[in-house]
Amino acid sequence: MTLLRYWINASLDGFIADAEGRFDWSEPDAEVHAFYNEQERAIGTHLYGRRLYETMSYWETAHEQPEQSPVEEEYGRIWRAADKVVYSRTLTEVGTARTELVRGFDAGDVARRKERADRDMSIGGAELAAVALRAGLVDEVGLVVHPVVVGGGTPALAPGLRLDLALDEERRLPGGLVFLRYRVRH
Repeated sequence: MTLLRYWINASLDGFIADAEGRFDWSEPDAEVHAFYNEQERAIGTHLYGRRLYETMSYWETAHEQPEQSPVEEEYGRIWRAADKVVYSRTLTEVGTARTELVRGFDAGDVARRKERADRDMSIGGAELAAVALRAGLVDEVGLVVHPVVVGGGTPALAPGLRLDLALDEERRLPGGLVFLRYRVRH
């Protein structure tokens, strides 16, 4: 069965970006980046909100940048090989290959995409993920918890959201990071 995964970097106090929108505290070292690469290999389709798509589109041409590390080059190849669906009412076009622009989130459409998929899917962007979580579409929540407290900003999980979860994996990562993978109990 294809899974829809919501995996996110979070501060210890549960934010993906601070009050100014910065998330530089979550930049991975080579070993953590290799962990991300391993996880991303299973993903056939990314579902993105506009802001996260604009951030991730860097990987379309990252291989053309000087001084890319081997682990970054590998991540770029993995990202470019996956399909992307961008949910946006403001974008008029997308600038990356294998990318579809969709005007609005439709839970039925996402459910059909899951049924047809032969590889797992990911959903990213806290607002988009919250809609999918509330619709009961997300099967897995993964948090990479960073040893930093940012005091406010964009929450990793929407306020008021109720989820029953089962811990499937926990792993210590370099730099004091902890990975937690939960199965959503539907």
